[in-house]
Amino acid sequence: MHACRARGARRQARQPTLTAPPLSSRQVVQGSDIVIVAVKPQYVAVVLAEVRPVLADGTVIVSIAAGVTVAAMADAAGAGARIVRVMPNTPCLVGETAAAMCLGGAATEGDAGDVRALFSAVGVIHRVDERLLSAVTGLSGSGPAYIFLAIEALADGGVRAGLPRDVALALSAQTVAGAARMVLDTGKHPGALKDMVTSPAGTTIAGVHELERAGVRAAFMNAVVAAAARADELARGGAF
Repeated sequence: MHACRARGARRQARQPTLTAPPLSSRQVVQGSDIVIVAVKPQYVAVVLAEVRPVLADGTVIVSIAAGVTVAAMADAAGAGARIVRVMPNTPCLVGETAAAMCLGGAATEGDAGDVRALFSAVGVIHRVDERLLSAVTGLSGSGPAYIFLAIEALADGGVRAGLPRDVALALSAQTVAGAARMVLDTGKHPGALKDMVTSPAGTTIAGVHELERAGVRAAFMNAVVAAAARADELARGGAF
């Protein structure tokens, strides 16, 4: 596995941590079976155009940049480039990514299998049509930020109710993790699991009532739709 060379002060700051001198983009691509393009969206076409002369016919290009379409990448890398778009999320850092991918026209089922194997090592990955990747971006791509906000808010509520900050945050984060695991492991609808906790006239239904009064459910839905719309805008050539 290789990484290409950073530039300027960033390169100098990072170089002491590398076990070998960083390579140029073309050096990385030459001889590579799979190339993961993990740069800011506005630089994807620049990088692909730079390495185009050394792309082998069998090289698979995997982009994790939001809003950069297969067509835009093919324009830069060449019409025959084997391109796979992937939208992962930051929990890949702890082996819990929720990702989705789509294949460009020149990519093969074998390419799909290779990319699935790569991302399955750090979580789960689903295959969708490219037209749905903006929705994936709005939900799972941006979703960790929504959940971090919810964890923080729950912890603040615990502090307001008298808990020490460290205890409140630990309980909040573990509650979210445990609730997610119940959804995944039981296969039950979240509404059914919610009903299991909400006893008549109990504490939980009192709290759920407040959440509904505040429009929390609609706020989460609106956040996903807004982020998806922004991803669509970027895909149409909007400013990054």
